[in-house]
Amino acid sequence: MRHRFFAFALAVVAIVFVAPVSSAAAEAPVATYEVTIDNLTAGQPFTPPVVATHRAATGIFTVGQPASFALKEIAENGNLAPMIAQLGADKHVSDSVAAAAPLVPAGLPASAFGKSVRLTLTASEGAKFLSWVSMLVCTNDGFTGVNSLRLPKDVGDVVVAHTPAYDAGTEVNTEDFADIVAHCQEFVGVTSGDPGTSTSNPALAEGGVIHHHPGIAGIADLVPAIHGWTDPVAEITVERVG
Repeated sequence: MRHRFFAFALAVVAIVFVAPVSSAAAEAPVATYEVTIDNLTAGQPFTPPVVATHRAATGIFTVGQPASFALKEIAENGNLAPMIAQLGADKHVSDSVAAAAPLVPAGLPASAFGKSVRLTLTASEGAKFLSWVSMLVCTNDGFTGVNSLRLPKDVGDVVVAHTPAYDAGTEVNTEDFADIVAHCQEFVGVTSGDPGTSTSNPALAEGGVIHHHPGIAGIADLVPAIHGWTDPVAEITVERVG
């Protein structure tokens, strides 16, 4: 399994996501796919997407079920490492990739990162599904992604899907910068005296299940007109190229 570490820097501070960029199962790949993910929001940045091809026996989230620890870490803290480790250890996963940079809508202070990314993944025999996930950075535990999207069958075939915002059900939506990753303020430019946090607060644990996100209510630091969205929040395009 190949491992590599990546980092990207903001204008003010360096944010480092420690994760292997790609991992692959021992089986020889039989198909190659180009995957493009677009952030459709006006002001909600995403963490670097984590994408995997896999068999039907696995997945990364199910609406109506509790979030895994790996998903919780992405949705609350933007921490990709547990999900990368989970996918790398899953015998049903054929290939997994973590993008090298966040997806930030044009017009935001950190818009140089871009609002879309293109990734290449392979799939071995029997791996006919793709899943991906990203944190909605300016939320307590919001994320977007798709679970077990059927891969296109033949070379040249394309599958397009639109994804809504989900709430992991793991942290109360305080909308307070003190409870949200600091990267939100750095990306969007709306700030307060709170530095933000990259760790979960047990006092805010919700103990719920994954559900569609209710959106930004404006009850604290988050501003609906800036941080809010209308579903879908992302588009994924998968093309079989080889």
